[in-house]
Amino acid sequence: MHVRRAVPEEAETLWEIRNQAIRSGCKESYGETVIRNWTPEAMPEGYRHAVAANPFFVVDGPSGQPVATGYLDLAEGSVEAIFTLPAFNGQGLAGRILAAIKQEARERGYTQLTLAATPNAAGFYQRQGFTVIKESLYPSALAQTSLRCVEMSLIL
Repeated sequence: MHVRRAVPEEAETLWEIRNQAIRSGCKESYGETVIRNWTPEAMPEGYRHAVAANPFFVVDGPSGQPVATGYLDLAEGSVEAIFTLPAFNGQGLAGRILAAIKQEARERGYTQLTLAATPNAAGFYQRQGFTVIKESLYPSALAQTSLRCVEMSLIL
């Protein structure tokens, strides 16, 4: 399984990966209502724009369909939306996506990356070299609340 660039036509598939990953991985960090609100079936059109406007990466599974996603937000210099389908957790796919994001950032001249991790994902990012800056509340229109997050950074 290799990392490749996503295309906007895959946005709905990537949205579903996001939703499944949040519903599975974040249930210990956030309440049921928050997760339900945060993962609507209807994809916001802004998500398709994010796929088109940023270096958005995927790893395809054995069936040839994406099973892991993530992207470099060019405007913010941040790592965004690294999600893996629950059935593919533990196979190093998120690490491969993150490596592609780091490489892309270096090629574009970034010297630092930031991110806001969900509490359940903070350990993964620390193992990938990110350091904790602080805990914060991240306002989410979809979740209809502020989500507890761990702000992190990495010097490239």
